[in-house]
Amino acid sequence: MSDPNSDSTTLDASNPATEEQHAEESAMAQESPKNSAAEIPVTSNGEVEDSHERGFSRDLKRSLPAGLGLSETQITSHGFDSTKEGVIEAGPFQGGQRIQQKSGPVILADETKNPAMEKLELVKKWSLNTYKCTRQIISEKLGRGSRTVDLELEAQIDILRENKRKYENILKLAQTLSSQLFQMIHTQRQLGDAFADLSLKSLELHEEFGYNADTQKLLAKNGETLLGAINFFIASVNTLVSKTIEDTLMTVKQYESVRIEYDAYRTDLEELNLGPRDANTLPKIEQSQHLFQAHKEKYDKIRNDVSIKLKFLEENKVKVLHNQLVLFHNAITAYFAGNQKQLEQTLKQFHIKLKTPGMDAPSWLEEQ
Repeated sequence: MSDPNSDSTTLDASNPATEEQHAEESAMAQESPKNSAAEIPVTSNGEVEDSHERGFSRDLKRSLPAGLGLSETQITSHGFDSTKEGVIEAGPFQGGQRIQQKSGPVILADETKNPAMEKLELVKKWSLNTYKCTRQIISEKLGRGSRTVDLELEAQIDILRENKRKYENILKLAQTLSSQLFQMIHTQRQLGDAFADLSLKSLELHEEFGYNADTQKLLAKNGETLLGAINFFIASVNTLVSKTIEDTLMTVKQYESVRIEYDAYRTDLEELNLGPRDANTLPKIEQSQHLFQAHKEKYDKIRNDVSIKLKFLEENKVKVLHNQLVLFHNAITAYFAGNQKQLEQTLKQFHIKLKTPGMDAPSWLEEQ
């Protein structure tokens, strides 16, 4: 007799449905590692259970490229109610704790420059430039070094300086004349008042004292007119000397300073060109050539500026001095000729307004 159990086993093994079920189970067993992310259980708070998270991290570590370790990743999961998807963020691990980096655009900033190094570099350039200029000045004074000379421009500058000294002398003398004339006018006015007082108290000499009083008062009045013309002449010439000419001379000083720098770098380049040319000296020669060219352009520009200012100054000087010399001559001639009308006409011609004696400052009633 045959065993019933053995028969049933044989039938189950030969059953096609049973074989298909075993094939499906084996296929699911092979695919289960790939779908492990879809089978992560979630708690009621939307958080992943620790055991499954460790398993998922282990599987993820196997699937990551060789260059990216698990220690450099961070897994962030969200609840079902969240509208965002899961994000894997890369970040360093320190002391077993994860450091989350703030999201946002990455800005590549330039390297910050050290202010101390910049100041040191400026001081270095200034010291080198000062050394070169000082050496050039000393060599010129000792007669060893050569200097660039613009003969025409240098002659114009020398004439300007000489004229400035002469104009300053004229100003000094004119100021002395103005001071003396003021004292004379003051004395004449006092003398006229004294004659007028005596003409009232001396009946027998009333007419004589009266004539002298009128003469002194007339002289004082004409003297005030002449004093106004002289002071106007002084103010105009002083403006020409202390502002216009001085401004041009300041540009000339800048020109001389730039000329010394130009000659210093020119001499430096000439010395390098006379020396040997090898791998060490060629970069120095090239750099010296670049510096020389920059100073040459600066020198040419300032020289052109000086030439233009000298030209305009000469035109302005001729115009100003012509008018002031005519004024001074006509005023002096009319005053000593006793021509009061011509003297007043001269002041009107140059639009000179005289101050009334005693009206230099307004009274306290006018200020109210």
